[in-house]
Amino acid sequence: MKPVIIDKEKCIGCGKCAADCVSEKIKIIDGKAEFMYDRCIQCGHCYAICPVGAVTMANYKDYEEEKVFDVTKIDSEDLLSAMKSRRTIRKFKDKEIPLAYIEKIIEAGRYCPTGTNAQDFAFTVLRKSVPEIEKECVRFFRVAMKAASPIKKYIGNVTIDDNFFFKGSTAVIIVSSKGNTSACLASSYMELMAATMGIGVLYSGFFVGASKMIPKVKKMLHLPEGHSPVTCLVLGYPDVEYQRIPPRNKAEIRFD
Repeated sequence: MKPVIIDKEKCIGCGKCAADCVSEKIKIIDGKAEFMYDRCIQCGHCYAICPVGAVTMANYKDYEEEKVFDVTKIDSEDLLSAMKSRRTIRKFKDKEIPLAYIEKIIEAGRYCPTGTNAQDFAFTVLRKSVPEIEKECVRFFRVAMKAASPIKKYIGNVTIDDNFFFKGSTAVIIVSSKGNTSACLASSYMELMAATMGIGVLYSGFFVGASKMIPKVKKMLHLPEGHSPVTCLVLGYPDVEYQRIPPRNKAEIRFD
């Protein structure tokens, strides 16, 4: 089946889909748009731009039409202040995050841009297994800290307490992939979405490292074949309140 189907009865031959096709696989023939089935990346630009809704994405099932939101309605200064105000959270309240919130955070990640529309990442949500996985990681790191291990130099003199990796959180999302870039982009989208719902995020780099060093832990994650953890988003309602935005060095910028 062709990934893009054009309803010839609805098509008005405006040419917008052809002009915006990334792969240049849509042509206007006899006043109607014609999809040429070859190397389509299924980006959905043709679907998004069609003024009469004549385009269907055949490989995507049960999707509902959503109108584009005008992002210019968001005040740029407010958005910048919100992004500057973001803090990594390491103290969480003893309060469960509703599953619907977690799903919405993942939905934000699902729509991040990816090369050739690959969506080459997966999401693993940890809830019930958090205590068991953390216990295994803590045990491994404590043993390593007593030995002549590179981990000791990596961590420094930080205390490995029982909540070292997840800080008492009850919801963790692992974003995994065969590469890095797409998963990192998805994680950034997810963190912003979490913030709008009052949910704090800790990127637990220590856990990502631990999951790669401890075969038992990686097995417990049940990742897709060939995937490795790229980011670990530890979620929770903040039990800390920050009053001001800390300083940063000026950006290093070079103009041609």
